[in-house]
Amino acid sequence: MDAEELEAIIRAGLPCDHVEVTGDGRHWAAVIVSAEFEGKRAIQRHQRVYATLGARMQTDEVHALSMKTFTPAEWAANPN
Repeated sequence: MDAEELEAIIRAGLPCDHVEVTGDGRHWAAVIVSAEFEGKRAIQRHQRVYATLGARMQTDEVHALSMKTFTPAEWAANPN
């Protein structure tokens, strides 16, 4: 799997305003901006992203994924 493929999977399962994925094929980092994160704590946001990956997390296709998750308003206020 490459970064573009992982980004496409996330976008297919979660409406996103912005997604950036980097990594080495096993260890990934993602910045994800979605209105679906409104009112959710960080753990709930991460669970929502993990749900889009489904079995890929259990089969080790995606070994590790660190995330920074933002609502559109949070991202507009601090896009780092």
